[in-house]
Amino acid sequence: MAGQASKPMSKPTGKRMTPVGATARGALAGLVGTAMMDAVKYVRFRRGGGDQGLAQWEFSPGLEQWDQAPTPGQVGKRLYEGLLQRPLPSRYATLTSDVVHWGYGMAWGSLFGLVIGSTPFQRLPRALAGPPFGALVFGASYVILPLAQLYKPIWDYDRPTLLRDLSAHLTYGAGVSSLFALLSRR
Repeated sequence: MAGQASKPMSKPTGKRMTPVGATARGALAGLVGTAMMDAVKYVRFRRGGGDQGLAQWEFSPGLEQWDQAPTPGQVGKRLYEGLLQRPLPSRYATLTSDVVHWGYGMAWGSLFGLVIGSTPFQRLPRALAGPPFGALVFGASYVILPLAQLYKPIWDYDRPTLLRDLSAHLTYGAGVSSLFALLSRR
C-alpha cells in the first residue's frame, strides 16, 4: 500500500459502554432489583398475616443458630468454611445472611450489566431483557441450591410456591433491567 495516505484511527462513537461501567451499573441495578423483589415478598408476608416490621423481616436480627438462618446465610457459611477451613461462629448468621442475599442480587445484576451493556446484546431493548433475566435467575436457583442440598428439587414444590417465587424473580429482573436502562442513557 505504498503511496497511499494512512487513515487516522477512528474514535469510539460513545455508544458502547465499557465493561467496567456496565458491571458497575449492573451492580447498582442488582441492588435495586433485590429491594424490589424483597418488597414483593414483604407485601405477601404482611397479607399472609405476618406482623414483623420491614427492617425486622428484611435483616433478621438476632439469629442465634445457623439452622435458623435463611438460605443465603447457609450458602455464606458453607463458602466461608470451605474457603478458610474453619467454623464460622453463629453470631455472624445475621450478617452472613444479609451480605450474601444482597451480594447475590448485585452479582447477578453485574453479570446482566456486563452482558447487556458491553457486548453485541447491547442492541436489545434493555428494559425488555428483564423478565427473561429474572426467569434465568429463578431457574439457576432451582439447579444450584438443590445440588447444594439447600432446596428440594424443583418438582418437589407445588405450583403456587413456584409461581410466587417466579413472579418475585420476574420483579427482580424488571427492576434490574429498568434501572440499568436508565443508568445507561447518554
